[in-house]
Amino acid sequence: MGGTDPPTPADRRLAPVIRLAPAKLNLTLAVEGRREDGFHDLHSVMVPLALADRLSLAPAAATEDTLWASGFDAGPLHTNLVLRAIVETRSALGRAVPTPALAARLEKHIPVAAGLAGGSSDAAAAIDGALEAWSAAGALDATAIEELRRRVAARLGSDVPFFLVGAAAVVAGRGERVEVLPPLRGTAPGVLLVTPDARVSTAAVFAALDAEPAAAPRDSRSTRASSEHLATEWRAGLGSSALLDRAGILASANDLAGAADLVLPGLRSLRRSLLRQLRRPVGLSGSGPSLWVLYASATEAADAANVVRAGLADGMIVAPGEGRPSIVATTIDAAAPAPSTDILKPEQEGPA
Repeated sequence: MGGTDPPTPADRRLAPVIRLAPAKLNLTLAVEGRREDGFHDLHSVMVPLALADRLSLAPAAATEDTLWASGFDAGPLHTNLVLRAIVETRSALGRAVPTPALAARLEKHIPVAAGLAGGSSDAAAAIDGALEAWSAAGALDATAIEELRRRVAARLGSDVPFFLVGAAAVVAGRGERVEVLPPLRGTAPGVLLVTPDARVSTAAVFAALDAEPAAAPRDSRSTRASSEHLATEWRAGLGSSALLDRAGILASANDLAGAADLVLPGLRSLRRSLLRQLRRPVGLSGSGPSLWVLYASATEAADAANVVRAGLADGMIVAPGEGRPSIVATTIDAAAPAPSTDILKPEQEGPA
């Protein structure tokens, strides 16, 4: 009788390591003011989505890390956060384990520069994927691995810490304080995402907020109160239906909305036309330009996506940007809790 020997640990390391990198949604985003270091103190309730990029890592034939990408344009690959995350993880490991070059393949399903933090999520996936590809868990204990993950995430950007926890969370400070929330009760809510074909720089939106506060009005106290209230209810055991009941309040609880309208003319008109066509509250995720609408299920969100496509076709909905917007029906993925984390000194503006 023929057969094959079971794979050894070394054989298993030759197989690609696969990670899904989810998009995020800001249900609230309060900007509490500019700090002396030029960044902003924030308070946000954030959730991961089922919409995700796919990252695979495998030993490279070359002597340097490589990256191949498909789907949404990821920009210059040599500056992509996936490669930076691999380099930073290798540096943090030092000589604890061998860290040969890796070949990374990134399938981009999340629109880029859209307020969904796809790049930061890719970076978090690359940290964990590289650690597995190099079998770091065999040389370091769990505490050391967790500390390394936190340090590397802190160096990569303010949204990266959120993606390490894999759950809904309250994100505060510059993004370094992440409090994991319990699972959302009930069926996962559907989410319709409409993202114009135009990249919006997070830095540009914050600059507009600081430079023209009168043109980008906000009530930071009200937004912070809404954000705190949602967090309190979530800690107590929030249900999906209750979250949908609060959609109107949440849709207005983003202090960057006015500034995003300044940076991308036509975004406000798109939001208003979606409101007319869908007759549901329309919110902005992060610094935009992705707009979101909540539904009871993925099926309802998919039906709404068809309404938006029809509205674009007949001219009832007009979106800014050169091409047609991305229209995605997905769900909130906030079912699984994870350990909390507190990561210090991220180096990029966020979360957005």
